[in-house]
Amino acid sequence: MTTTVSVNTLAKPLVEYLIDHAAALRIGVERLENGCTLIDAGIRVDGGLEAGRIVAEICLGGLGTVRLTHSAFVPRWPLSVNVHTTDPVTACLGIQYAGWSLSHGQGKGSFYALGSGPARSLARKEKLYEELGYQDQSDYGVLVMEVDQVPPLPLIDEIAEACALKPADLTIILTPTSSLAGGMQVVARVLEVALHKAHTLQFPLHAIVDGSGCAPVPPPHAEFIQAMGRTNDAILFAGQVHLFVNSSDDDAEALAKQMPSSVSRDYGRPFAEVFKEYKYDFFKIDPMLFSPARVIVTAVNSGRCFQAGKLDEALLYQSFSL
Repeated sequence: MTTTVSVNTLAKPLVEYLIDHAAALRIGVERLENGCTLIDAGIRVDGGLEAGRIVAEICLGGLGTVRLTHSAFVPRWPLSVNVHTTDPVTACLGIQYAGWSLSHGQGKGSFYALGSGPARSLARKEKLYEELGYQDQSDYGVLVMEVDQVPPLPLIDEIAEACALKPADLTIILTPTSSLAGGMQVVARVLEVALHKAHTLQFPLHAIVDGSGCAPVPPPHAEFIQAMGRTNDAILFAGQVHLFVNSSDDDAEALAKQMPSSVSRDYGRPFAEVFKEYKYDFFKIDPMLFSPARVIVTAVNSGRCFQAGKLDEALLYQSFSL
């Protein structure tokens, strides 16, 4: 890990920008009873693409850039998000990855979410951090949850305690998948998906020195399963990633060949259909499916580039039309 700066400190100006421009970004901001600042980016407010773009940069801990552009790669759906970071392992796995499991209560009134963003590196509740070797130290923290309800105060207190913070020094951002902001920030994880796949393939993380990715921004959908399906399909069928690695040509080529989503046995149908077939159990889905559609791996020592996978506009358009 190359980062020694505080990712929570880097992300704080982005959070402050959200708060200062809440009306223009169509988001809601409130101070909860325990002092925690809550930012609603799509539950009781409209939210929007720009709010989602900024949230995506917050999720990268201020270590990357996220931009909206129009791309000719998918002619029938040109609106795309582009992500880049010079420290992809820290930014994507150490910060952006939604790996902190959070829950409160049981039964009908229970709450469950996966936390992502800079505050993960304060709490370090995941085994992954033993391998990453990064821990932030900050008197401020920000956590993002992809949910459509406000977390209960006792859980927020637990989050703050795990981060060694007072609730008043914690900001929580909520981005439901069905919102424009939520869909945007999920698809902005296209590079993170590739890093997670590389980790699953046991490629040495320290060898990944730079990276960028892009994927089309999906249309929103009011139903959670369809909204989640579209965000996944944007990456599975049209996500593109370019990794720069300090490795042998053979290792770079092997990574490229194993990376694309099309190598999975579950590839070939919209994600919502696959998810339904497995009775909505993520753990039954082939983990090799969660990958970008196309990848380029450049071995920086030799300068050789290895490409694999392809875009599938027909499947993408099928998903976006469901």
